[in-house]
Amino acid sequence: MDPPSFIEDVDSSSEATDILDLKDDEGWQDVEPDYEVVRFICPFEEESFSTVDTMLQHCIDTHDFDLAKVRHELDLDFLETVKLVNYVRSEATKGNEALHLNSKHAFDHDHYLQPVLKDDALLYNLDDVCYRTEMTSLAENAALGVEESGVEQPFSDLSVEAHNTEAEAKEPDLQERFDKLQQEFKEYRDFVERVISGGGTDDTIPVARATTAETDKEYFDAYSGRDIHETMLKDKVRTDAYQDFIYGHKDAFAGKTVLDVGCGTGILSMFCARAGAREVIAVDNSDMINKARENVFKNGFQNVIRCIHGKIEEVPLPVSQVDIIISEWMGYCLLYENMLESVLWARDRYLAPDGLMIPSHTTLYIAPLSDPKYISEHVTYWHSVYNFDMTSMLPNIYDNVEIKDVNDVVIPAGQQPFLRLSMYSATNKDLTFTSKAFQMELKEDIDVLDGFVIWFDTFFMLSRAATVSEHAKAEDWGNEYSEGLAFTTGPGGEPTHWQQGVLYIDRSKVQAQSLKEGQVIVGEIEYRKRASNRRELDIELKWEVSGTKERGKQLWKMC
Repeated sequence: MDPPSFIEDVDSSSEATDILDLKDDEGWQDVEPDYEVVRFICPFEEESFSTVDTMLQHCIDTHDFDLAKVRHELDLDFLETVKLVNYVRSEATKGNEALHLNSKHAFDHDHYLQPVLKDDALLYNLDDVCYRTEMTSLAENAALGVEESGVEQPFSDLSVEAHNTEAEAKEPDLQERFDKLQQEFKEYRDFVERVISGGGTDDTIPVARATTAETDKEYFDAYSGRDIHETMLKDKVRTDAYQDFIYGHKDAFAGKTVLDVGCGTGILSMFCARAGAREVIAVDNSDMINKARENVFKNGFQNVIRCIHGKIEEVPLPVSQVDIIISEWMGYCLLYENMLESVLWARDRYLAPDGLMIPSHTTLYIAPLSDPKYISEHVTYWHSVYNFDMTSMLPNIYDNVEIKDVNDVVIPAGQQPFLRLSMYSATNKDLTFTSKAFQMELKEDIDVLDGFVIWFDTFFMLSRAATVSEHAKAEDWGNEYSEGLAFTTGPGGEPTHWQQGVLYIDRSKVQAQSLKEGQVIVGEIEYRKRASNRRELDIELKWEVSGTKERGKQLWKMC
C-alpha cells in the first residue's frame, strides 16, 4: 500500500535557511516519483479521478453527496468520517444510493473502519479533507459578522487550499485539532495495513488519545535544543561506535542510499556521506533539522545529504527503497521514548530485501543490587535530619526508575539477559511484554537486596545473516569476537549518557532479610507503555529468592 502524500516542511524563516533549501540543488531536480499515479475512485461507481477534489465535486454534481458538508453537519471526527466513506461504498455495492445520512446511526459500527476498497486513495487523503473542513468552519464563523453587515462573502467548501490558511493554522486550537487528525489518520492507516497484510481483525480498533499530539510535541521540542545534542555527541562510547563501524566498513556504504531516522545534528548522515554513500536522506521532526541542514551545507555534503523535516511515517521520501537504515534510537533502559517503533516502520516501508540495519541487534540485561551507602544517604537519611524527623519526605521515593551510574561492586550476581532484539525481525509487539523470566545466583552474601539494575548492549553486524550469541557481551566483543562492533551501557563498561536504570525496592512494603552466596533470585519483568504517554514506560517486577521469605512485586515509572 502506497503512503499518503504529505507536503515536506521547508523552513524559509531566514535567508540562511533559503540558501540551504535543497529542493532545486543539482542531482535532486531530476528525481522522478517512485510511486504509481494515484486515482480516486468514486464511492458510487467505478469512475476514477486524478484528484480528490474533482472526485468529491463529481459526487456532489452526480450523486448529490457532499462529503465535507455531511461531515460538518454531523460533526464527525476523523474515524467517523472513515466509517462514513466505507458505509457509502458498502451501500453502493448493494445498489443502494438512498442513503440515510441525517444522523451517525446508520454507520456507527466498527466494521465500517475496515476498508471496502483496497488501497482506497480517498481514505489516505481524508486527513487533508478533514483539515480543510475545519478551515471551512473557521472561515464561515469568521464571515458571519461580514454577512450580518450585508456584505456578500462567497466561500467554496472544497476550493480552500491548505497553503492559503497558514495564518489560521497557527492558531493553537486549530493546530491542536489538526494534530489530532493526523494522529488519528496514522493510527487508522497502521490498522488498515495490519488487516491487509494478514494480521487479522482482532487488533484493537484505533482510538485517538487526546494527549498524543501534546506528548509528541513535548518529545520533539526536547530535541530542538543544543544541550541534549551536545551531551550525545560528547558520549564517545556512543558516537565513536557509529563512526568506527561506518569508517571501518566503507565498502558497505560506497554508492549506497542511506536513510537516517531521527538525524538530529546530522552527524551520522555525515559519517555515511564521508564513507562514500551515494545519497543520504536525513529525517527529523524536531527543529534541529534546520541546524542539520546548515551542518550539511557547511561541510560540503549538500549534493549527497537531503534533510527532510517531519515524522518518518508521514513525509514522502524521494526514493522507494534504501540500502541502509541507520538510527540512534535507543533510550533509557533501551525502550524509553519509543523511537524504535518509527525505525521499524521505516524498515518495513523502505528497506531493500538485502538492506542493512545499523545497529543490528540489542540485548537488555538485569542484575540485583545491594547498595547500603545509597540507601543510607538518600532513604534512611530522612529519619533524622539535624535530629528532626522528616520521614514525611519518604512517600513515593521508590516510585520512579533512577537513571544513574552504578558501580559494579554493588552488583552481587552476574547479569541476566531478558530481551534480545534483532532489528531485522523485531515488531512493535516485541516492545511491550510481560513475563520475561530471569534467574540470578548470588556470588556473595548481602545484608539486603536493595533493588535491580537494567542496562543494554548494542551490536553492529555487517551481515543480515549474522547472529549475536546468547552468551555474547559487548564488553568482551573486541577480545572474543572479530565480526562487527558492540558497546555496553552497563556498569562493566565506560560510562555513557544512558547510564543504567535502577529500580529500588520499597522496603516499607516488602520485608528485608539477609541473603547468602549461592541463593538464587528468580523473577519476571514487564515493560509496558504508560497510558498517559506512549513514549514513557511502566516497568514491573516480580521476584523471590529460593529458600527464603524474600519475595515481592513492584511497579516503577519512567516519566
